[in-house]
Amino acid sequence: MSFSDELLEDGQHIWKAQKDHPFVTELADGTLDPAAFQTWVCQDYRYLLDYARTFAIAGAKARDEETMTNLLGVAHTTLDYEMDLHREFAADYGLSVEDLEATTKAPTCVAYTNFLVRTAHEGSLAEIAAAIYPCGQGYLDIAEHMAELADEEHRYTPFIEKYTSEEFVEAVDWMRELVDRCGERYPGEHDAMREAFLTSARLEHQFWEMAYTQEDWEL
Repeated sequence: MSFSDELLEDGQHIWKAQKDHPFVTELADGTLDPAAFQTWVCQDYRYLLDYARTFAIAGAKARDEETMTNLLGVAHTTLDYEMDLHREFAADYGLSVEDLEATTKAPTCVAYTNFLVRTAHEGSLAEIAAAIYPCGQGYLDIAEHMAELADEEHRYTPFIEKYTSEEFVEAVDWMRELVDRCGERYPGEHDAMREAFLTSARLEHQFWEMAYTQEDWEL
């Protein structure tokens, strides 16, 4: 069994919780409250800036040209393509670019992005690979689950299509390969990689909850 599959097996209860979350099931059938989706768009917009930063730092730590190129390429694609997608989502729901940029990170978003950036600065490339893997593999698996649940096209169909696209599948395949390469090269880091993976996976689940409840600071 590949190390990436071992991690997915360790996190299968978290994957099930994500698939069963009402944000996911209601988005799949088109009944999700638009305010919850707006919250996701705004918070994910802020999340992606640090996600890109994490890849950029990882790229600087890579020791071979191909890995460096791919990691920095993901950082660029996130800032270029993914951010544009969120701006399009926002416009469809009456949110301006100014609204996105003025968004204050909710507590869960702060926790997740701080974890990623800290791991990028303090951890090894192997730990970073494990920490970013749940976002890529998670969105692909959840979106494929949504596609199975969806009976017809609706306002959230573009979301499902984006995260099941051939381009996204290829990106996740590369992330999985990176995790496996790191797992093979650095067996002594398996425990650290597993901890990083499970922490990000739990935060992925909490991100759906954050959006669904429209989490905000009390003070």
